[in-house]
Amino acid sequence: MKKLITCFCLSVLSIHGFSQTDANKADWIPLFNGKDINDWIVKIHHHEVGENYGNTFRVEDGMIKVRYDQYDKFNEQYGHLYFKTPYSYYHLVVEYRFTGIWRKDAPGYTIRNSGVMLHSQDPRTMPKEQDWPISVEMQFLGGLGDGNSRPTGNMCSPGTDVVYQGRIDPRHCIESTSKTYDGDQWVRAEAIVLGDSLITHIINGDTVLQYSKPQIGGGVANRYDPTIKIDGKLLKEGFIALQSEGQEIDFRLVEIRVLEEPKK
Repeated sequence: MKKLITCFCLSVLSIHGFSQTDANKADWIPLFNGKDINDWIVKIHHHEVGENYGNTFRVEDGMIKVRYDQYDKFNEQYGHLYFKTPYSYYHLVVEYRFTGIWRKDAPGYTIRNSGVMLHSQDPRTMPKEQDWPISVEMQFLGGLGDGNSRPTGNMCSPGTDVVYQGRIDPRHCIESTSKTYDGDQWVRAEAIVLGDSLITHIINGDTVLQYSKPQIGGGVANRYDPTIKIDGKLLKEGFIALQSEGQEIDFRLVEIRVLEEPKK
């Protein structure tokens, strides 16, 4: 296992050497075109796939904005915006910022909380009342301005498990080593996803978390189609989704660089 982990780390280091500043710009594909979300699929809890309830996800000022000003009440209407194409081996870049507005009728843990889902199930396989997609989340947290540590780029696991430090970790969320980002500053988040092997989280250029073997399992996701949740099945590919769960947030950049899958 140690040799395997070492090999994975070397692979990530070599891949991370190609940043957007020194890699061929043609290698990077903008998932968000700055104009619309026509290439994306909305799924919001309590609603059918494709229904963008309350215009939750909207494009303004060249950004994808998550807003709740057309909601009568939040009512656990957690939402996700999925890019239309699944990916397996890739380097994802997302730039986000929280605004100061949070739905006070949303659960307390959702304040300055959002994320991007990796290796997510197809939203078209989600029943209307499924709350969270089976996926691995790169969680984004913002500081609360109270001086307490609140790292971002964490891992949360709705309907999934991951291997962390050599074993399947039973925790729903694993904290990263990132610093705390207060206020409405822009944060650059990157995920290097190598199929069903290693996933690396990077915040503002610093590697803050690594884990491996993403697989279906665990809890948190509810009212899913039981034929989809096959516990123990490794997740080699899936959809990428931006999250809404009660906190306003802006996304100004969503780009991907497809990586070559190593030959066996």
